[in-house]
Amino acid sequence: MSTELQVFILFICAFVISVCGMPLVIPLLRKLKFGQTVRNVGPETHLVKNGTPTMGGIVFVVGFMLTILVSIFNHTEFIPVTLMTVLFGLVGFIDDFIKVKKKQSEGLKAWQKMGLQIVFTGAVLAYMYFATDISMNIIIPFTNGFEINLGIFVILFDFLVILGTDTGANFTDGLDGLCTKVSLVILVFMFFVAIKQESSLILPIAAFAGSLLAFLVFNAYPAKVFMGDTGALAIGGFIAICAIQLRIPLFLIIIAFIYVAEVGSVMMQVSYFKLTHGKRIFKMTPIHHHFEKCGWKETKVVTVFTIVTIILCSIAYLGV
Repeated sequence: MSTELQVFILFICAFVISVCGMPLVIPLLRKLKFGQTVRNVGPETHLVKNGTPTMGGIVFVVGFMLTILVSIFNHTEFIPVTLMTVLFGLVGFIDDFIKVKKKQSEGLKAWQKMGLQIVFTGAVLAYMYFATDISMNIIIPFTNGFEINLGIFVILFDFLVILGTDTGANFTDGLDGLCTKVSLVILVFMFFVAIKQESSLILPIAAFAGSLLAFLVFNAYPAKVFMGDTGALAIGGFIAICAIQLRIPLFLIIIAFIYVAEVGSVMMQVSYFKLTHGKRIFKMTPIHHHFEKCGWKETKVVTVFTIVTIILCSIAYLGV
């Protein structure tokens, strides 16, 4: 079977599984009362979203798993990608479950969530470095493919890449379809990089993109379901580990600029607030809420952030 046909089959299968699974899961989430608890400090327009089913990320994570499991036996390089996605999705699931059971906007404590992510990240990176022949070199952007080898210190570097990317994806999940659309654009970029590198990662990328595209059908404004941390953490983990295996983690600064901006805005806001004893740089963070407070409609923020990602991914591709 040709690679092109495999890509097509995996993409379609993942899409069909997820798009058929969502109408079954959404009523179940409602029945279990797994609804989103919206923070009172957020934009007033978001209060109508209170009670919208969350944890919808379960569907596209399962859709991806069911689709890609068949290929793992022939491609051991898919193991890190699958492990990272499933393990980070599990962390998100636990976090979401605590939120919905306690009817609050906070689930796991920050140290608990970070602790689990550190353990899982360490396990996957150690497996990659010591038990596989997967290259963990790093391509320097816009140097015609020049690579550097950090030796064992690459594990520490990749730690920061994974945790930073995952946090960024989590913070970006705040508006209907925002994280989904931005992440899909990044996946398209990675798909073409994988083609250019003749990497077999085009298969899991196609499967994940198909599953996520199906989720967008129900997550686009007005969202019928939210992905929750289950989906956001899985997305961040998938994108980060794919970037590492494609040797392009430094490109994440460009292609995942929205992730970076979301995290950066929170860090700047908190730091400035503490230094000035109560003053703020932004009207609200993460930064997508700042634009809402400035009068932008939710759909406009999502559209602009997606366009920015498309432009940056196009520029970044020139530097691979």
